[in-house]
Amino acid sequence: MSESTYETVRLEREGAVGVVTLDRPNHLNSLTQQLTEELLDAVTVVTEDDDVRCVVLRGAGSGFGAGADLGQFEGDGRDESAIRQLASTLHESLLALCRADEPVVAGVDGTAAGAGLSMALCADVVLVSDDARLQYAYPRVGLTGDGGSTFFLPRLVGLRRAKEIALMDEPIEPAEAVDLGLATEVVPSASFDDRLDEVAGDLASGPTEAFGELKRLLTESFDRTLEDQLAAETNAIARATRTEDYSRGHAAFERDDDPEFVGR
Repeated sequence: MSESTYETVRLEREGAVGVVTLDRPNHLNSLTQQLTEELLDAVTVVTEDDDVRCVVLRGAGSGFGAGADLGQFEGDGRDESAIRQLASTLHESLLALCRADEPVVAGVDGTAAGAGLSMALCADVVLVSDDARLQYAYPRVGLTGDGGSTFFLPRLVGLRRAKEIALMDEPIEPAEAVDLGLATEVVPSASFDDRLDEVAGDLASGPTEAFGELKRLLTESFDRTLEDQLAAETNAIARATRTEDYSRGHAAFERDDDPEFVGR
């Protein structure tokens, strides 16, 4: 599948920033099997592009993502296979984003519910507009959760608060999302695109390989003892000395200047 064949996803590169946009605006970018397959292809392309140093994930129109498109299902046990396939394909995309060296920024300008919320939570930085609304949403249709929601929620807000968010299933306003640690900052809707471009551009100018190692260190720390984490830190920081960005950063430090990183 090439970029030109996408019907429900847009993939664009703006300098060193790759932008993946869910593109079913008339359906609040709800997920179909076609969309999840195109998303997987787009994420694979953008994370394997050596010229991309930051990935932005966003939704077209007035929604970031409203979860699965329930109109494609029957509403009973006949849906088991279809939901399994939809979730599995989505999960491949999210794993690729989480494992990528490039920082991932979610731009939530509208509704993020169900799998839409899950996709936002997997990002490294989450900007929400003052028009955004977040909601767990799965229980309202008798489902549990996917897209890593049950992994990221307790790590971001703590176990008890995660249970409250999921079980009580109340909408979360933008400022509350920031207070809870679900989002990074609230941005006025009128200036949302400019701020998203600014944050993504700043991250795209950073030391990409070091960012990737840092992301992995932070994520994997939950599964390690302190001794193992310290050993992993030693190995990662030693490997980082092999990068051109380390040489550039060191030289800039000696000059008392700002480094110009190249992402390798």
